[in-house]
Amino acid sequence: MAAALARKVPGLLRPLILCTRAPKICQFSTISHPKPLQKAAAAPFWTSLSAKWCLPLQQSILQRASPLIPSLVQQPSRNLTYFSLKKGKKKSVKSVTKRFLRLHCGLWVRRKAGYKKKIWKKMPARRKRLMEHVFCNKTQSKLLDKMTAPFWKRRNWYLNDPYLNYHDRANLKL
Repeated sequence: MAAALARKVPGLLRPLILCTRAPKICQFSTISHPKPLQKAAAAPFWTSLSAKWCLPLQQSILQRASPLIPSLVQQPSRNLTYFSLKKGKKKSVKSVTKRFLRLHCGLWVRRKAGYKKKIWKKMPARRKRLMEHVFCNKTQSKLLDKMTAPFWKRRNWYLNDPYLNYHDRANLKL
């Protein structure tokens, strides 16, 4: 991705470089100097057009290129519904309930990233390490709590629950 971006950026900057090389046309534009009150001879229409193209640009390069490459600036978002249309209740984000498990003490458990990607090229030790479950940190847990409804925060009692020892924690600051 970085190599593809490096190839595209010079193409985006070429029109900006051409505009900065022609400052002499912009010196006599009608925009930079106020117009006189009385109407004298009509100025050619091309002077105002060239002035628009050669105005000093106030935005940074990233701001100018961001509409062309939306993945640079836009953050991924998970839409959260605070009040549903049918019952007026808060709705959970489905991807959170599918990927994470909430323990009763408030911690969230997840799998390691990449545990099911390109398994064929990973060594057995790495495959075993990726299959492990890990706890989310404090900020992630708070964010996940905001993205779920109270239904997912209540205590559940499962038969032969493998996480039974982890639901209640002593001396835990969260």
